[in-house]
Amino acid sequence: MNIPKEHLIHIRRGALLHDIGKVGIPDNILQKPGPLTDEEWVIMRKHPVYAYELLSPISYLRTAMDIPCCHHEKWDGTGYPRCLKGEEIPIAARIFAVVDVWEALRSARVYKPAWHEEKVREHIKSLAGTHFDPKVVEVFLGMKW
Repeated sequence: MNIPKEHLIHIRRGALLHDIGKVGIPDNILQKPGPLTDEEWVIMRKHPVYAYELLSPISYLRTAMDIPCCHHEKWDGTGYPRCLKGEEIPIAARIFAVVDVWEALRSARVYKPAWHEEKVREHIKSLAGTHFDPKVVEVFLGMKW
């Protein structure tokens, strides 16, 4: 993706801290075994804002905030918290969004079993151009593992 090598540390830190804002979300929502209600989603969607509030006072982490603050933005502008669209979304967040969905779907959770790799690949491919940056999807799915 032509990311300068010196930026990788910031991406790594952002990835490690991507859900730090969930410390502000009540456990009854985070650990709920079933679907969230509309009201619970309103609360859950605040975690990127909480991430900003937690990380912005820490000067050396300001350069790592793109992922915690923007990894739920969507290519078509329907994401949250700021409804950023296309290249308004920082590249680190666009890359991490694909990784985050991959990991979430490949992992078993309280509320769902893990998906098979091919199903996840097809799902991610189907979201290129709406949820995800199509170029990021192309590079990600083209990687050799």
